[in-house]
Amino acid sequence: MGNICRSPTAEGVFRHRVRNAGLADRIETDSAGTHGYHIGKGPDQRSQAEARNRGIDLSDIRSRRVKASDFSYFDWILAMDRENLSILESESPDAERHKLHLFLKFAPDLPEEEVPDPYYGGERGFVHVFDLIDAAAEGLLDTIRRQHGLR
Repeated sequence: MGNICRSPTAEGVFRHRVRNAGLADRIETDSAGTHGYHIGKGPDQRSQAEARNRGIDLSDIRSRRVKASDFSYFDWILAMDRENLSILESESPDAERHKLHLFLKFAPDLPEEEVPDPYYGGERGFVHVFDLIDAAAEGLLDTIRRQHGLR
């Protein structure tokens, strides 16, 4: 929604996995919110703290809102929950709608289908969200590698 908790965490975790796989020159990552609540602000301090605990730096990420050109530019547009997916579907051109998915689709072994918003919860919520995102980031990278023959 506001691009300060879940989405920048997903961007940072996926970017970290992409770099570790040696694919940073082949895969571009970004995150954006469906609302403009926090444009230009960095990720929530609790997201940044959990990321630092796991060796990931989110400090360079800044909140932005999804823009029309994102739908044609990116190959994948992933939502953290059904509410945001619905918003993206309403804004997406019909020809680009196939790019929209729930992020946790890439972690099929998890019982959850949506990444919960940890904003109003305690630190434990940020740990749980990070665990979910990490699992989906691994699955997403595996999917991209298979589809594009990347090693």
